[in-house]
Amino acid sequence: MITMDKIRISAVSYYNTLPLIHGILNSGLLEGYELNLDVPSACARKLMDGSADLSLIPVGALPGLNEYQLIGNYCIGAAGNVKTVLLLTNSPLNKLKKIYLDTDSLTSVNLVRILAKRYWQIQVEWVSLGDHPITIPGMDEGVVLIGDKTFGACRNYKYCHDLAGAWFAFTGLPFVFAAWATLKELPEIFIRQFDEALSWGVNHTKDSIHLARNLMISESALLKYLESDISFSFDDEKRKGLDLFLSYFKEDLVKVPINR
Repeated sequence: MITMDKIRISAVSYYNTLPLIHGILNSGLLEGYELNLDVPSACARKLMDGSADLSLIPVGALPGLNEYQLIGNYCIGAAGNVKTVLLLTNSPLNKLKKIYLDTDSLTSVNLVRILAKRYWQIQVEWVSLGDHPITIPGMDEGVVLIGDKTFGACRNYKYCHDLAGAWFAFTGLPFVFAAWATLKELPEIFIRQFDEALSWGVNHTKDSIHLARNLMISESALLKYLESDISFSFDDEKRKGLDLFLSYFKEDLVKVPINR
């Protein structure tokens, strides 16, 4: 078991984590931590390489971990459209030949591939967006975008597919994008304080907006997004949705390539 003064936390730096970050930083309920804000893929990497003790990890990275433990009763989830994990196209899904992937998040990458196979029943070439910077894809192409960069993006495309909404339509279950995970045995007092801090943050969502930097939407739109589109409670339905996603991941995606 590691001591309180050495617990390093890695959390996602998007708008959707503002209440959680607010709770960690400002509730006064948590002691003995070091907080770093990262893109989702870095949260996963830091947990894997030991530079973080607790990470808000994209659930698409969980199959790559050994004997992980999910901590607490809060996550980044959605029970329907989430508005910030999108497949954007200028043609119908059945006309697509190529989809570019925003690889900042393993979860969105794997979610869209599961939906393509099991729900939309389409076959496409998968290409990493990082190596192919584009603004508007061709008529037989789509692009997956996540996070803050998606605000206002739908207006530039003919078709805007919300991946969380598609998952709910397909399975009837909410989707979990990220959960708090550790590979170590954390002190029970820290886990309790951590969960209390997150609860406080979620209950003070309006106050968390002051943490946002370079706002691309109005404060009222951001508050509506956090209160209506993001679902923070890691409840039984979300755990069922997560288990189903991980089972599909195991069955479908081990050998599916992404071109660079």
